[in-house]
Amino acid sequence: MHCASCKALIEDIVGDIDGVSFVLVNYATEKMTVEYDDKKITIAALKKAVSSLGSYQLVDTTKGKAVLASLEVQKHEGTEMNAQHDHGMTLDEEMRAKRYENLKSTVFWLGIGSIPFVFIMFWMTMGLALGWPMPETIFGSTSLFHLLQFILATPILFIGGKEIFQSAIQGLKVKATNMDTLIAMGTGTAWVYSTIVTFFPRIFSDIEGGMEVYFEAAVFIIFFIMLGRLLEMRAKGQASAAIKALLHLQAKEATVVRNGKEVVVPVEEVVLGDSIIIKPGQKLPVDGVITYGSSSIDESMITGESLPVEKNVDDEVIGATINSSGSFRYKATKVGADTLLSQIIQMVEEAQATQAPIQRLADKVASVFVPSVITIAICAWIFWYFIAVQFGIISNATSLQFAIYIAITVLIIACPCALGLATPTAVMVGTGLAAQRGILIKDAKALEIAHEIQIIVFDKTGTLTKGKPEVQTLEIEDKKYIPLLYSIEKESHHPLADAVVRYIGKTKRMKVEKFIDIPGKGVKAIIDGKKVVVGTARLMIERKLKISEKYLQTAYNLQKQAQTVSFFAVETSVVGVIGISDTIKDDAKKAIRKLKNLGIQTMMLTGDNTKTAEIIGKSLGIDEVLAEVLPGEKAEKIKQLQKSHDSVVAMVGDGINDAPALATADIGIAMGTGTDVAIATGDIVLVKGTLDKVVESIEVSRKTLQIIKQNLFWAFGYNVIGIPVAAGILYPFFGILLSPIIASLAMALSSVSVVSNSLRLKYLMK
Repeated sequence: MHCASCKALIEDIVGDIDGVSFVLVNYATEKMTVEYDDKKITIAALKKAVSSLGSYQLVDTTKGKAVLASLEVQKHEGTEMNAQHDHGMTLDEEMRAKRYENLKSTVFWLGIGSIPFVFIMFWMTMGLALGWPMPETIFGSTSLFHLLQFILATPILFIGGKEIFQSAIQGLKVKATNMDTLIAMGTGTAWVYSTIVTFFPRIFSDIEGGMEVYFEAAVFIIFFIMLGRLLEMRAKGQASAAIKALLHLQAKEATVVRNGKEVVVPVEEVVLGDSIIIKPGQKLPVDGVITYGSSSIDESMITGESLPVEKNVDDEVIGATINSSGSFRYKATKVGADTLLSQIIQMVEEAQATQAPIQRLADKVASVFVPSVITIAICAWIFWYFIAVQFGIISNATSLQFAIYIAITVLIIACPCALGLATPTAVMVGTGLAAQRGILIKDAKALEIAHEIQIIVFDKTGTLTKGKPEVQTLEIEDKKYIPLLYSIEKESHHPLADAVVRYIGKTKRMKVEKFIDIPGKGVKAIIDGKKVVVGTARLMIERKLKISEKYLQTAYNLQKQAQTVSFFAVETSVVGVIGISDTIKDDAKKAIRKLKNLGIQTMMLTGDNTKTAEIIGKSLGIDEVLAEVLPGEKAEKIKQLQKSHDSVVAMVGDGINDAPALATADIGIAMGTGTDVAIATGDIVLVKGTLDKVVESIEVSRKTLQIIKQNLFWAFGYNVIGIPVAAGILYPFFGILLSPIIASLAMALSSVSVVSNSLRLKYLMK
């Protein structure tokens, strides 16, 4: 696609089809998202509607043939968009590359064809000033220079600019206008007028300046327009570089064990359960779980974290990450479209196909832009041909030539493309770069709203804390009792018991007899002939076990620190106290501080008791703690905050019970380490689940919105200033008149400047 007004045209054509309830075309990505009733309409009918416009075809990029434009179909059902293709996109890239090469070739020959006009213009201007001899007329009154320009300009205009005229003519057939209509009208008018002057000069011989031709204007306009499209296509390719980088991360082959032998197969042939062998420096082909060996893996391409991550048996590994050191085997648990990388790519593609609310005004303007410009050009022509003469601004003898000159300039300088590119190119760059940093922004609306967040509500467990209990304190009477504690806790499968086992690490494991799990209280057993009990204070009292004043005081102090206390008794008395808590994430405090520096209020939402929650909240620097909130009440709390504070509220969570609150919040931020339900509900997904990415998400949003506003300001400003100047508004006061050639150059560069400004995001986000 090369025209923002084409976006509105395609949306109108497809939107009018019976059975289509929603259609959105993204000019920057050249994709169409459509929601339709498949009982009333087929993909074939959608293709037919789009191809009726002449310049465009709807293409399945995995099967279709290369054409001028590539539009990928996505079926949009409710809130879920399912792409109808895989993520190879090899054909799509081939199509764009072929289109780019064809356009580059066209621009090259147009440039060669324009060179003679430079010499002709130089001779005519300098010749008149210096008194050089002008060529004699031939064939009666026909000028040799005019004839030469006609011969050179005609093929340049109608062969080099073929697609422009085809698009304009096809638009007229369906009673529609687009950017090509303006260019075709402007250059066509210049060519027709100049041709009449060349072959029938007497018609305008009485008009001062009427014998001038505009062949060179038509030629340079077509050249600059096509050059602009070439630069725009190149810049758009750079804007989508992030998604291409993600696509190229995928491994091409995998070494799998089949029938006891190592076999190298294409990654597409890896199936669930395959045992995959990975050696140092190799890229992991799919997601899985390590079954043998250990290593250090670079996950930066997925999570944005620069430091390698240590992996051991039973640890999950991600496809497309790189094995830094060590060899291991792992079992494939997710293949094809189910791998994390494929899901990331799909999320980014879907986000880039959506529209930010801020773009709506630009789209409304673009939809009526071309008819409005044609109206302005006609009005300008009428003014300069009829009215300007009455006021003595120009003479009657020059009015026709002047009016044509003005009308051509107005048609050429107008550019809706800059308006159409302002938002989607920034969204493309912003979402793509965010994905490379481990931040998945699901749609453009979330990207826009995130910068307005005033309150962030955090779930506690698994979000602010690691969600995994760890031993913080272990006071024990004698180290000889540690094997007893380890052995009894090893028999239990309670999370608190697992925490104790992890804390002690490797030690002697003793034979455990008569093990009994007492629900809600603890465990008891006979080890090495001794009675061993681990559990709550109530269990100790029930078993009539002595607790010294020292251990009671320790327990009290640990409870004040929001730790869960377990007593450890051997025979008749307590010999140790264990303090266990869900550890606060390392980066939580720093992230909260950064959010406060951004002027954002922080809150914690949890089902924990008020005392424990307040201790954690205070240690983190949280502004407000909402404790003892039942899972079903979380969404209602978010609604109350939205209403009472009249603010944009974000919710950060990771569990199934957080899903309703994530959906209710203005922005739901899901931790990628959480449940699938939470991830599916969130508007933004943090792949690694680190809290510094919450801050980074807001910063990405702010910088992207900054670029979008700059783009829109330039796009609107360019047209608001450029069109009146082209219409001659400054001429009566300052004698300033814009050349059609300069107008075409300005128009071509306006789109390029918007895309180039969007690319600045890459440097702003470093």
